[in-house]
Amino acid sequence: MNGVDLFLLGRTLMKIGEEAMPAEGIGPQTTSVRTVLVVVSDLRAHGETSVGEIAARTGLPQSAVSAAVARLKAAGSVVTGPDPADRRRTLIKVVPGASERVAQVRATSIDGPLAAALGTDDPAEVAKVIALLEALASRLTGGAASHQAHR
Repeated sequence: MNGVDLFLLGRTLMKIGEEAMPAEGIGPQTTSVRTVLVVVSDLRAHGETSVGEIAARTGLPQSAVSAAVARLKAAGSVVTGPDPADRRRTLIKVVPGASERVAQVRATSIDGPLAAALGTDDPAEVAKVIALLEALASRLTGGAASHQAHR
């Protein structure tokens, strides 16, 4: 495997993850799941921050970050408020604990989308691949990622 192969595998895994995200009841969205996940990941890593700072760190356009923050706010995952040091600036922070939407997303199984991508309906094969993905994720993230809610 080389860097290109790894990159393409990452894209494939992102697509499988996006397919596994439940979309029931959220209506049409102006921003992608991928953008929302990039923004929430940045927020978790940097605590209280602004749209401009997230845009600078992630390389996303400010408009996409703003749309993702609005979506996260509507889901109850973040709160916003004025910066005490500069009232013209808005700060964003993740709400402690999991919102109902976050709990729903984390509880959703990847089995179906992964089985479709693998071209199999063998639960043992899917479980084996999930175990390998969990091991890889644990090694690469130091165990910080939440993998237990795949079923």
